[in-house]
Amino acid sequence: MRMTIPLTAAAAAVLLSACATAPMPAPFSQAGLPAPVQVPAGQRVALETVGAGTITYECRVKAGTTGEYEWFFAGPDARLSDRSGKAIGRYYGPPATWESMDGSKVTATQVAVAPAGPGNIPLQLVKANPATGMGGMQGVSYIQRVATRGGVAPMAPCAQPNLGQKQVVNYQADYIFYKPAM
Repeated sequence: MRMTIPLTAAAAAVLLSACATAPMPAPFSQAGLPAPVQVPAGQRVALETVGAGTITYECRVKAGTTGEYEWFFAGPDARLSDRSGKAIGRYYGPPATWESMDGSKVTATQVAVAPAGPGNIPLQLVKANPATGMGGMQGVSYIQRVATRGGVAPMAPCAQPNLGQKQVVNYQADYIFYKPAM
């Protein structure tokens, strides 16, 4: 007697065997990053996310000047997803806040920035403040913003006639969360 396996079961078996032999993605490497935005020694990657959303800029008087204007970074609003695309939280501000869907959240203070190429917001390293709420953000020590795309201030003129006007631009960046190595 010959048994036949339904196509769906056979396909599932092939997929499972492929997953079993597929290499796991390598943990994030800082090797290609400029030194100012590299995380200090003694840290380990705790979470890798992709932030996709918008940054709002507002036309304001340039600090320390009279009659000069600039687009001022007013704040981000982005969805945070894990590497598989599953929504896991949100990034917003001010102040810059990373909030997990488990209710924990962390704010941070900028340590350094480095250029990311024309048309992209800079790479960034921030030192986390103590987290609030219990969950995944507990114990986060540093957050890196890498692989940035878009998000720079608008090209539209910022002058007296449009003082206070807001412009929203799209952006995407990877946010890598670190905790002290054990």
